[in-house]
Amino acid sequence: MPQLIEMDEKVTLVSQMEGSGGPVILINTFKVDPAEVEQLLDAWAADAAFMKRQPGFISTQLHRGIGGSCVFLNYAVWESVEAFKRAFFHPEFQEAIQKYPPSAIGSPHLFQKVAVPGICVA
Repeated sequence: MPQLIEMDEKVTLVSQMEGSGGPVILINTFKVDPAEVEQLLDAWAADAAFMKRQPGFISTQLHRGIGGSCVFLNYAVWESVEAFKRAFFHPEFQEAIQKYPPSAIGSPHLFQKVAVPGICVA
C-alpha cells in the first residue's frame, strides 16, 4: 500500500469526502523508487480498471515527469464527491491499493474548477 501524505496539511482527503457536490477532480501524485516503477504502473492500471466500472466515474489520465523522473500524477474526473467516496471505500479498491510498491508515496486531493474572469470558466 502506498504511504499517504496529505497534499494539504489542513484539509485531509477524508474530510473532503464529507462534503458533497460535483463534478470533482482527483489529483494524486505518486513518488516511487526507479526499481519499482513497473509495479506502480501495474497497480495503478488495476485501480483505474476498477474505477472505470464505478458509477460516477468520468475519466482518468496518468502522467509521468520527464527526464527519468519517478514522479507520477493522476488526474481523474468524477461526477460527484459521493461517487468518488463510494468507489474509494469499496472493499475491492481498498484491497487493490495493497499492491502498490513499498516505496510508493501518494498524495490524493479533491478539487473543483475555479472561474477566473477572462481566463477560465468553472
